[in-house]
Amino acid sequence: MIARGWITAVLPRHAIAALLALLAAAHAAPAAAAPSAPATRTVTDDRGRVLTVRAPPLRIVSLAPGATEMLFAAGAGAEVVATVEYSDVPPEARRVPRIGDAVAIDLERVVRIHPDVVVAWPSGGNPAQREKIARLGIPVYAQDTPRLADLAGSLRRLGVLGGTEAEAARAARAIEARLAALEHTYGGAARAGRPPGVLLEIWNRPIYTVGGPQLMSDALTLCGVRNVFADLTAPGPAVDIEAVIARDPDIIVAAGPPGESAAWLADWQRFATLSAVRNHRLIAFEDQALSRLGPSVLDATEALCRAIARVEGPRTAR
Repeated sequence: MIARGWITAVLPRHAIAALLALLAAAHAAPAAAAPSAPATRTVTDDRGRVLTVRAPPLRIVSLAPGATEMLFAAGAGAEVVATVEYSDVPPEARRVPRIGDAVAIDLERVVRIHPDVVVAWPSGGNPAQREKIARLGIPVYAQDTPRLADLAGSLRRLGVLGGTEAEAARAARAIEARLAALEHTYGGAARAGRPPGVLLEIWNRPIYTVGGPQLMSDALTLCGVRNVFADLTAPGPAVDIEAVIARDPDIIVAAGPPGESAAWLADWQRFATLSAVRNHRLIAFEDQALSRLGPSVLDATEALCRAIARVEGPRTAR
């Protein structure tokens, strides 16, 4: 404390009163607290990477239609502030602003949106743009479901990200129950003998199919059939006619864009020695949800199982 005698000797009377009042106020009032930093926490994405993000609710940008669907299913749809084209499941996702497509996004718009985290599909899209986003200090969360069995776990992790754990857990349990029901109804475990081989054609010129480590290959297994190219490790390998003839699929499924699959199947009529052609086991399947990395793939899988059961006849009737 400053000595009162020193004050009266140096300052005039009116200044003394003002100074004493100021000192008293400073002594009585606590110092103003410094602004606190936003609360943060750590989360783990589908690739096992640990990220630091703000506490929810978040501002999320989704860079893949499947990721958008998964975020809504996990209960975090209200936190999605921007996404890409074809993010139309569920219907509420159609109202979310678009910033580009799965290949190219408007990076300047992303910056202006000020997202807390960007959710991206690490196996597709534009890796260079994801790297630029990360260099800007925006966390990039990898959402990846290469197998049907991965859907439930991915939902639970997104629930942790968005702070919607309870809703995400309910959705995950529903998916697990649905997978179990499909396996019970159509799965290969209930069929005696070697399951029929299927060519799943996802493009025709050149011919593209699916390899073993792929969600659509899992769908075939769930339907009680086998992917004749399951030994290939690429998710979407190109194959030639000779390879298809050598593996002689029992069923050919043309999973093309709407309106194109029938023409793809017509091309196969030139190869009358193929078992699928000889036995008229050709399926046009155009439900695009089969290739979507979200819960709606289970609806498409069930529809595919029914279509396969129809061409197989009594063998798969249960």
